[in-house]
Amino acid sequence: MTGRLIYLHGFASGPGSKKAQYFRAKFAGSGVNLEIPDLAEAGFENLTITGQLAVIERLASGDPVSLMGSSLGGYLAALYAMRHPETQKLFLMAPAFGFPNRWRQNLGDDRFDEWERTGFLPVYHYGQNAESRIGFELIRDGRAYPDYPHVTQPCVIYHGTRDDTVPVAYSQAFAGGHPHVELHAVDSDHELIGVLDPMWRRARDFFIQSET
Repeated sequence: MTGRLIYLHGFASGPGSKKAQYFRAKFAGSGVNLEIPDLAEAGFENLTITGQLAVIERLASGDPVSLMGSSLGGYLAALYAMRHPETQKLFLMAPAFGFPNRWRQNLGDDRFDEWERTGFLPVYHYGQNAESRIGFELIRDGRAYPDYPHVTQPCVIYHGTRDDTVPVAYSQAFAGGHPHVELHAVDSDHELIGVLDPMWRRARDFFIQSET
């Protein structure tokens, strides 16, 4: 394939996630190095959208990269592509469109207001297999970014119809406003673990075979 390929992990996850390592091994078998940065390099409780985008920008160094992203990583991939037209292609899995604005709905008013008042919210960190906490600056900072980034690059999205973390309606709304988006609404939940093989086959064709 032309250019580099970078994988962006989801919220409260990390480079060692099952999907990240699955795709790394699959692409390695096809002679492609999948780069997987730790997006929370400044510490999970200090996580912000701006800080994560800075990690991607330093890694990409202005190169014409392609991006894969899971959940929050998918939203970040779209934000990065919007800001960096040299981005070549996007492959998004259950992208967390509307990320900052869904928290109040998901948590409820009382818990959200307590988070804002105290500054931190306890959450389970899947990458660490332990409870951690996330700072409210994630929300303050995230409010500066659009729910649906405007991207012009070729884009494939996989989203589970049984996703109760990020409803598939968010990807459907995004695809409806971007005619170059190929949306696969599949029978799966947010993790998409049950459809890894078909996602790999489409990713392989999208990134590698389409260029041969």
